[in-house]
Amino acid sequence: MIDVRRAADRYEGGDPGTGITTRHAFSFGSSYDPDNIRFGPVLACNEELLAPGSGFDEHPHSHTEIVTWVVEGELTHRDSTTGHTGTVRPGDVQRLGSGSGARHVERNDAARPLRFVQTWLAPLAAGGEPSYEVVRDLADGTPYEVPAAGAVLHVRRPGAGERVPVPDAERVYLHVVHGDLRLDGAELGPGDSARITGEKNLEITAGSPGELLIWELPA
Repeated sequence: MIDVRRAADRYEGGDPGTGITTRHAFSFGSSYDPDNIRFGPVLACNEELLAPGSGFDEHPHSHTEIVTWVVEGELTHRDSTTGHTGTVRPGDVQRLGSGSGARHVERNDAARPLRFVQTWLAPLAAGGEPSYEVVRDLADGTPYEVPAAGAVLHVRRPGAGERVPVPDAERVYLHVVHGDLRLDGAELGPGDSARITGEKNLEITAGSPGELLIWELPA
């Protein structure tokens, strides 16, 4: 089964008055739909746009693996639990494993807008010690594993006309960052996503140069 969700159907969130614009793919905060709570371990896939000088003040997380992909700009991250501070740029993958409890700050301290995609995953087992890592300049097609959630992220950047195989996993979550793509006859554009269950031998065809996040998920 292939369940395509459109960018226009995302729930609006954030606080535009303070420079934060958010689009949620799943139920989040005051936007609640009992039929759209999660897909496998995926709890959230948020598109975030932060104006210069704006951001999320220190806030807590627990029992969640949080993976961030910066699309443009620079994300300043300060983790008061594990003591990490750094800047995340396009091409970098950041992961915060909140374990039994962690607190962090996410801000745009640069002079240009910041746009990023953040995916929240439920761990296979709750609790544990918080953890943090950044992988710099993840190469196209290089798998990024999140063992705590049993998930693997594939970042693909196809050129026009290029075909990208979809992993033959029981569940796959696909998010289009940019570009015009085709999946099994469905046209996909920026912000669109697909929730794929029990499909084999699928391919994505790029109509224009694109970037997409493909999550290979456990059954």
